[in-house]
Amino acid sequence: MLMTAIAWIYVVGLMALTEPSVVAGLMTFLLYCVLPLSILFYLTGSRRRKRKAQRLAEAAAKTKTADT
Repeated sequence: MLMTAIAWIYVVGLMALTEPSVVAGLMTFLLYCVLPLSILFYLTGSRRRKRKAQRLAEAAAKTKTADT
């Protein structure tokens, strides 16, 4: 997925460079690249966040039982 994201950044970067003004290029890059990729990475990272929360909860439970 990272390779696809890098390719998408490249394509949108070239699209932004061909815009007639700097503001249009910046808006193209933000709306076609940054916003969609941030949503995509947030959604695909949910499994990783769940596993991390579960590991932290298990670690907290182990330390709690070890303390008592």
